[in-house]
Amino acid sequence: MFQFFKNSKKLLGMNSRNLEFIRPYNLRGAKRLADDKLLSKKILRKNEIAIPRLIAKIKTIEDLENFDWQSLPTSFALKPSRGFGGEGIVVVYGKKKNRNDAWIKADRSIVTIDDLRNHIRNILDGSFSLSNTPDVAFFEERLQLLKLFKPYCYKGIPDIRIIVFNKVPIMAMLRLPTKESHGKANLQQGAVGVGIDMATGVTTTAIQGKSSFIEKIPDTELSVSGLKIPYWKDMLTLAVKTQKISKLGFLGVDVAIDKNLGPVILELNARPGLSIQVANLAGLAERLKRVSGLKIQTIAKGVRMGMDLFGGEIEEELEEISGKKVIGTIEKVRLMGKNGKEIEVEAKIDTGAFSTSIDTKIALELGFEDVLKYFSSLDLPKNFSREESKKIEEDLKRKYLEKHPDLADIIIIYSSSGVSVRPKIKISFILDGITITSKVNVIDRSELNYSAIIGKQDLRKFLIDVNK
Repeated sequence: MFQFFKNSKKLLGMNSRNLEFIRPYNLRGAKRLADDKLLSKKILRKNEIAIPRLIAKIKTIEDLENFDWQSLPTSFALKPSRGFGGEGIVVVYGKKKNRNDAWIKADRSIVTIDDLRNHIRNILDGSFSLSNTPDVAFFEERLQLLKLFKPYCYKGIPDIRIIVFNKVPIMAMLRLPTKESHGKANLQQGAVGVGIDMATGVTTTAIQGKSSFIEKIPDTELSVSGLKIPYWKDMLTLAVKTQKISKLGFLGVDVAIDKNLGPVILELNARPGLSIQVANLAGLAERLKRVSGLKIQTIAKGVRMGMDLFGGEIEEELEEISGKKVIGTIEKVRLMGKNGKEIEVEAKIDTGAFSTSIDTKIALELGFEDVLKYFSSLDLPKNFSREESKKIEEDLKRKYLEKHPDLADIIIIYSSSGVSVRPKIKISFILDGITITSKVNVIDRSELNYSAIIGKQDLRKFLIDVNK
């Protein structure tokens, strides 16, 4: 996939980026602002841009020796002011029980006062800064994870990298911490980067590391595509405001969403990495040239321009490269029954359900009256426990499955409404031009919003866009 993309899209290379966009548009003073996190946070705070709260800073060895460790909260982030590429950051999630000198990190390992003291010495020596210049260490509040992101992240807080050029947001990527990245949203350490459609704020394709494409979040069954980012337009507006304040013409803005504060700016990047192109299956060069020279009078116009110019293209690229159709959460489905009977219904696309289900009335209209009448005549067990269900299901299949040609399967389902024994029939249906043959559950759905749901077993040829 990557080779195909590489051959079909013009990627912006590091040297090209530096020569064409960083040097002409990012003046030295503005780059110094972005490279100094404490300075940039001070300027942003002065301009009423939301940032994490500063707890304390340590400039010298004397500051370190006199620091009151008991003044630290139970959770915090320790960072170098001039750190580069996410290096040197330590995040702690809680205090170690029965100890005043130790905290717990994302991987459940212990970090003590002595550990923090040694780490700060390395920060002051410039171990994590550009050109190894002496640095300043600072503590800031640890942001609280938004509930929406909890299933998608390992321990840490995800962030959204937004590239802004000439007051126009041109590309964005969601970065998700993984076990491999030790809870940090750092692609070089194994985090997941997910492209985002600029118009809708919906995730599209993803990479782990630098260029390995993935379809599911590591160690889960969650799809990388179809996640709607909250506060999307607000974040684009915040990114453009930040560019205007920083006076950087080409800027990467890292935004996180705190469950209490909403969107906050984490840091500014005068030299943002280029993996964002791969995650979005799009080259930066083409987008940069499209907005270069435009006269953008207001922040609102810049945001609208970015959403209009660079939204919606992702769907076509996804279909072309992945070979999968992009569909929404509600789609028209043409069900094909016996003797040429067909019915078109609106179906719910439900990745939370394994199998496809249709209403009993629909099955009757499709010509399956005889098998449903046969199934209703069976002596089906009632009031059995979950532990007994597997054996009962096997017994029912062995006893009845071959007795009627249209009875494709018998399953036992547990739901909020209780336990039920359901028949399955074999039918074909057409979804977005693709014909699928499936064994579908038949159940009374008359009181539900949709007479059919399409389960994930029948969605292998599709990507789901929750905003469509």
